[in-house]
Amino acid sequence: MKEIIAGDYLAGEDFSLDSWNTLADLGAEKKELKKSLSNVRKQLGEFQDTLYAHGKYSVLFCLQGMDTAGKDSLIREVFKDFNARGVVVHSFKVPTELERKHDYLWRHYIALPARGKFGVFNRTHYENVLVTRVHPEYILGELLPGINSLEDIDQAFWDRRFAQINAFEKTLAENGTLIYKFFLNLSREEQRKRLLRRLKIREKNWKFSPGDLEERKLWDRYQECYQDAIRRTHTREAPWYVIPSDDKREARLIVASILLQTLTVYDDIREPELPEKVQAQLEYYKEQLRAEGTPES
Repeated sequence: MKEIIAGDYLAGEDFSLDSWNTLADLGAEKKELKKSLSNVRKQLGEFQDTLYAHGKYSVLFCLQGMDTAGKDSLIREVFKDFNARGVVVHSFKVPTELERKHDYLWRHYIALPARGKFGVFNRTHYENVLVTRVHPEYILGELLPGINSLEDIDQAFWDRRFAQINAFEKTLAENGTLIYKFFLNLSREEQRKRLLRRLKIREKNWKFSPGDLEERKLWDRYQECYQDAIRRTHTREAPWYVIPSDDKREARLIVASILLQTLTVYDDIREPELPEKVQAQLEYYKEQLRAEGTPES
């Protein structure tokens, strides 16, 4: 199987979607991909236990992609071996009435992971420079000062919003949150096949909405907005990784491998040592517990 190197999937400021493949072609059969993911996933679970015990960092995992890119199943498979208390998944839908009464970052801020935990954002704060950029009329619903018509939503507006997002992430990083942003790069043809599958398989019908086809007509515009967003928010503190996603199994393994490679370089994340006074008394504590048991124990 082809070696997975995290750096090969880093976007960069000159990122161009046209030059990125939607299929990784790792050269592995389904069984090998499954076995490899299981191994990486187990190591990630062990790292999460250490992160929790260490208690000084949190991890924010951001996942973006077009409809049918495989976000839900990727989250399920990559984080399957995590302790449930150490990972929290948030799926951001259309803002609620309460959320619209706050700034657009508020609902994301209150969902951030505590120290020692992983936070998974299934769709993220980037919806505010993606969906809203394709459908700028949504911005009018935010009731922003000075924004009274579509003409008020100019390039300067988007420049400010990108700057706000970069500042938001920089603040998180400087306070101990490790940020990983993944874009699942799906081809238009593969999306067509997956939408057809939703219609053909009765158990998957519930996933389909006629609105999916309306959004599909805007494919090129979405691609432009993703490219611009990734270019303008790929930073050292919060890098973007672009994942070929026409094959879901490969995408899951690549994402899990990137996480494992990049997280385990933090050699200061380790289980805390017991206080010296407690360590010095370990044999005493063992004897106390042994004395309470039966001779066989």
